[in-house]
Amino acid sequence: MAAMDSARVLVTGVSGPIGAALVPSLKSRGFQVTRLVRGPVSGEDQISWDPAKPLAPESVSGFGAVIHLAGESVVGRWTSGKKTRIRDSRVLGTSNLAQSLAEAKERPRVLISASAVGYYGDRGEELLREDSSSGTGFLAEVCREWEAANQPATEAGTRTVQIRIGVVLSPSGGALQKMLPPFRMGVGGNLGSGRQWMSWIHVQDLVGAVHHILKTDLLQGPVNMVAPKPVTNAEFTKTLGSVLSRPTVFPVPALVAKLAFGQMAEEVLLGSQRVESAKLIASGYPFQFTELRKALAAVLAG
Repeated sequence: MAAMDSARVLVTGVSGPIGAALVPSLKSRGFQVTRLVRGPVSGEDQISWDPAKPLAPESVSGFGAVIHLAGESVVGRWTSGKKTRIRDSRVLGTSNLAQSLAEAKERPRVLISASAVGYYGDRGEELLREDSSSGTGFLAEVCREWEAANQPATEAGTRTVQIRIGVVLSPSGGALQKMLPPFRMGVGGNLGSGRQWMSWIHVQDLVGAVHHILKTDLLQGPVNMVAPKPVTNAEFTKTLGSVLSRPTVFPVPALVAKLAFGQMAEEVLLGSQRVESAKLIASGYPFQFTELRKALAAVLAG
C-alpha cells in the first residue's frame, strides 16, 4: 500500500448530529478534515459526490482514515419510496465509496462505516453482543446489506469497522430532540408496554469512541456504539421526565404508534435491543457517560 497522510480524514454525513460533533473534535486534535458532500462544493475542504453513482478513485486517494456516516433518516412513515431511499442511501453509497477506496492509489489505513443496532432486530430481553446473529425485519435486512457493502475496502487491505449505533443523545438533533416537546409539555409517557430495551449513547462518547477506534488497530469488524447500561423505555421515560421535572403519565399505546407510523413504529419505537458495548469495553474505551440521568442532564444543559 502506498504511503498517505495519516492526518487527513475524509468524512461523509457531516450535516447530522454525529457529524456536527465529530468534525470539530477531529480538527481540534490536529486532523485535516475533508467533507464528502452532496451537491456543489463551497470550499477546498469539500469533495462533491452522488452516493448512487461510482466515485473516481483518485478523488478519495491519500486519506489516512475515512469516516462514513451518510444515510437517509429512518424517521417517518416507511412508504415504498422512503424504504428505497433508506436502503439505497446506505447500501449503494457505501458500496460505491468502498469500491473507490479499494481502487485508490493510496488507500486509507482505516474505514469507519456507520451501521445501527437495528441489525439485531426486535430481540426482547436477549443480551446482544457484536457476535450475536442478525435479526428479522426491514432495518435488520438493510443493516446486513449496509455492512456487507464495505467488503471491497476490507478485501483491499483497509481495516474496516462497522459502528452499530444506538439511540444517540445529542443537543443538536436526533431522536431526543423529537421526544422533548411532549415531555416538556408534561404529556410524555411510555411507548407501548415500556418494556422494550433502548440502547443509548451520549454523542460525546460516540465521538470519543470514534477517536479510540482510529488509534486502536486491533478493533475491526462490528463495534457496538452504546453505553454500558441500556435501559427499558419505561426507565428512559421516567428518567427524562425526572431530569425535566415533568410528569410522564401519558403513555402512547402500541396501536396508536403503529397507526401513526406503521412499520417504523413497530421496528424503531417498539422494537427491543438490549445491546452491550463488549468490544469497546474490552479494548479499554473510557466512557464519559455510563448513567442515563447524567447523560440526559449533560445534553439538556448543553
